[in-house]
Amino acid sequence: VHASAGGNAVKLVNYTVSDAVATITLNRPPVNALNAELIADIGAALSEAETSAVRAVVVTGHPHFAAGADITDFQKAFDHDGDPGLATSLAAVVTQLQSLEKPTIAAIHGFALGGGLELAMGADLRYLADDARVGQPEILLGIIPGAGGTQRLPRLVGYQRALEMCLTGRQVDAEEAADISLADRVVPTDDLLDAAMHDAIRFATGPTVAYAAVKRAVVGGWGASLERGLDIEAAEFARVFATKDARIGVAAFLAKEQPKFGGG
Repeated sequence: VHASAGGNAVKLVNYTVSDAVATITLNRPPVNALNAELIADIGAALSEAETSAVRAVVVTGHPHFAAGADITDFQKAFDHDGDPGLATSLAAVVTQLQSLEKPTIAAIHGFALGGGLELAMGADLRYLADDARVGQPEILLGIIPGAGGTQRLPRLVGYQRALEMCLTGRQVDAEEAADISLADRVVPTDDLLDAAMHDAIRFATGPTVAYAAVKRAVVGGWGASLERGLDIEAAEFARVFATKDARIGVAAFLAKEQPKFGGG
């Protein structure tokens, strides 16, 4: 059990805040297999990160990000003719991560497989260690991704590549992940967390409301008609133009100075 930044006990997850960046570290050795308790604690940490004191989020785990669901929970469900419920609860947590109104980075060491990759795909950016491996291997168990893998993966890597990955269950190395836009950066493993934190701190000093507007506009417009997407963008632009940070940014540009955004 580890103390969270808010003073509440958050089991199986380390939660810290520094420089307005919340770091959520999965801590269920040896491979951060996702069971009901870990999923619930990730959700609790994400709820803490919703506070305005946090302006960027890094999700990570070591030596592995998350090697997938805890298969023993599946066996228990079979033994009792039930549904383990892991996919439903994980899907909700992934959506919670995606919906955070601040930039998020998944810093991936080792394996991010199955539910681990689905969790990482809920982040805005994915930074991979150069020895990391990712994939959706559920088909090798006779099942399919159940927490967004069949839907988010095609949106990142394209229809045919996602279909192939889900049909074969093969693991993708960091170099290929970068080639297919599944990784935004590939970093030497010893430097991964520093790189993620460096960029998260940069985000945390930026125009937080505008970042949230970008996320809403891109997500809301994706798959919609161009007309609908333009309407969403126009509404978000109007909302952001009324913020203090918009005035700060414009004034700094005209004064040829670096803006000092307050996040509001």
